[in-house]
Amino acid sequence: MRFEILGSLRITDADEVFTISAPKVECLLAAMLVRAGNVISTDQLCSEIWRDDPPRRATATLHVYISQLRKTLKGPSRAKGPIVTRFPGYVLELGGEHTLDAHDFQRLAQQGRAAARAGRHAEVSALCGQALSLWRGTVLGELRGGDVVDEFATWAEETRLECVELRNEADLALGRHRELVGPLYALVSKHPLIEAFHRQLMLALYRSDRRADALQAFHTVRSALDRELGISPCRQLHELHREILLDSGPALTRAA
Repeated sequence: MRFEILGSLRITDADEVFTISAPKVECLLAAMLVRAGNVISTDQLCSEIWRDDPPRRATATLHVYISQLRKTLKGPSRAKGPIVTRFPGYVLELGGEHTLDAHDFQRLAQQGRAAARAGRHAEVSALCGQALSLWRGTVLGELRGGDVVDEFATWAEETRLECVELRNEADLALGRHRELVGPLYALVSKHPLIEAFHRQLMLALYRSDRRADALQAFHTVRSALDRELGISPCRQLHELHREILLDSGPALTRAA
């Protein structure tokens, strides 16, 4: 059974893909998957499901939801499901036939970081590309609002952006600057305050013989940072801007 949370929550079992139709039970499963392999207490689960407004018999209702979820995940062909009772709550145990896309994403991201430190650019691009291909949309979008899911979603999004940055750096080092221009314009539009993406765009434009556009990209980020935060671009951006003006400098030709 494959659990997927890098997007809306869904489950793949052999050739069947299905979702949990009951919203509260779906919220319960999301919290348990986020903490897969670790005990999550009944109090935490109740808070995740009902926020600050639990019903009078919240714990009893939670036990009913757990029972329903166990039946759904066990299926007719399994001796037992992945949910185990363990004080002071429950744990969803993965391994064997039960896998989670977020764990694969984390593993690939870690391997991508290691390859980047070793300067293996083609490997970085491939690993980060595999990691990013696991994403299907906003992480658990309809299930946000509880501390457990929100904390995971924040980590996942930050790690996704890190993978995007690492892959871009690797692709620049591999001479793929022309094919990066379009995606980087989209990135700086969506994340106007992430200076690393602006630096990568400037470099990709310059290496694509678009020096004027590279200079304009600097003015765009400078205006955005001043308007939103009252600050100027970082030292790296200023140095790259100076080198592009001079049409000479180490950042323009070295592996990114």
